[in-house]
Amino acid sequence: MQTSPLARDVAVILAAGVGRRLGDSHDRPKALLDFAGRSLLERHIRNLEALGVREVSFTVGYEADQLREAVLALAPSARIGFVENPQYRRGSLVSLWAQREQLTSGANVILMDADVLCDARMLARLGDGSAETTLLVDRELEPGDEPVKLCFRRDPEGHERIVDFRKQPEHAHDWHGESVGFFRFSARNAASLAAQCDTYVSAERLDVEYEEAIRDLILAHPERFGAVDVSDLPWTEIDFEEDVVRARTHVLPKLTDA
Repeated sequence: MQTSPLARDVAVILAAGVGRRLGDSHDRPKALLDFAGRSLLERHIRNLEALGVREVSFTVGYEADQLREAVLALAPSARIGFVENPQYRRGSLVSLWAQREQLTSGANVILMDADVLCDARMLARLGDGSAETTLLVDRELEPGDEPVKLCFRRDPEGHERIVDFRKQPEHAHDWHGESVGFFRFSARNAASLAAQCDTYVSAERLDVEYEEAIRDLILAHPERFGAVDVSDLPWTEIDFEEDVVRARTHVLPKLTDA
C-alpha cells in the first residue's frame, strides 16, 4: 500500500471553543457532536489514522475533561496529546499559540478546525498540494460575511496566486472561494506561524482569530502558499443550529468514511 505524504506530519486540532452560537440545545463541545453514531472528533482521528498520521495534538479548553475522555476511549493508534487553553473564550489565535511547541517541532504540521464534518478524502487532498504550504478551497462558498474567503489573482503569465485570506477581503482579486479550515504547513512556515501568533499575544491582541496570523504570512510570502480545490467533496463547518441540520440532511448522506 502506498504511504501517504502526510504520514510523517504532526496534526494539530483546535477544539477549545464553547460553541455558543449553537445555542442551549447543545450541552457539549462541538467536537463531540454526533453524526450517524460518530462524533466529529472520532471522524477526524480515524481519517488521520487512515493517512498514517501518528501524532495528534488537541487544544482543549471548554469541557476539556469530556474531550480527553472521549479521545482516550477511542483507543487511537496515534500518539495523542492535549494542550490546555485557559483563555478559550478569547480569539482562536490563542488556541493556536498554545500549540507553539508542535509548530516549532521541525515537522510539517496539519492544522485543523475541530468543528468540520467532511468527507474522508478531504484530508488526503492536503498531500496533493505542490506549494510549500497548502490550503483547501471550495469554490461554492456560502454567501455572506461568515465564510473565510481565500482570494486569488492571475498574474500576466496566467498563474494564480493567493492575495487575501479574510472574511471581508481588502485586496483586489479575480475570484474567491471558502477556506475549509484545514491546512498543511511546512516546518519552516509552521515555525513562522508560531512566531506570528506570539507577536499578537505579546501585544495582548487576544481576541484575534487565527486566520489573521496565517493571512500575515500569506501577504508576506505569497510564493510559499498554494491551494487545492475540494469543491467536489461534501463538507460543512458547524457554527449554528442550521449547520447541524444541514450536516445531517445534506452532507452526511454523501460522505465517504475512512
